[in-house]
Amino acid sequence: MSKQKIKTTEAELEILQLLWKLGPSSVRSLNDKLNKKRKVGYTTTLKFLQIMVEKNLVSRIKDGRNHIYSAVVEQKAAQQQLLDKLLNGVFGGSAKKLVMQALGNHQASKTELEEIKKYIEELEGGSS
Repeated sequence: MSKQKIKTTEAELEILQLLWKLGPSSVRSLNDKLNKKRKVGYTTTLKFLQIMVEKNLVSRIKDGRNHIYSAVVEQKAAQQQLLDKLLNGVFGGSAKKLVMQALGNHQASKTELEEIKKYIEELEGGSS
């Protein structure tokens, strides 16, 4: 995928997350998954997917009577663009402020903290 500017609404991002997790899916299966969190009408899910096709966020292929949707946007690319927007727009470009806020607002597990420490060591150029 090219360096397309990824602009999504919260609802579109929620659908993309499902497609990244599940792979190619029908409207019905996506709608069923969305309804596990909150009530979403089938036609609402379909409309979002149609808009997402127009925005080149997802692709659609016909499979019999069903349409199967797939993410066009790579998860890592979307995460990077959204993180950059958050980092620059909310935290003034300070990675420290972002990380401190994230760790202060989220109870990280011991495993997560160990992984974070390991990553910091790798960034510093070596292990202890």
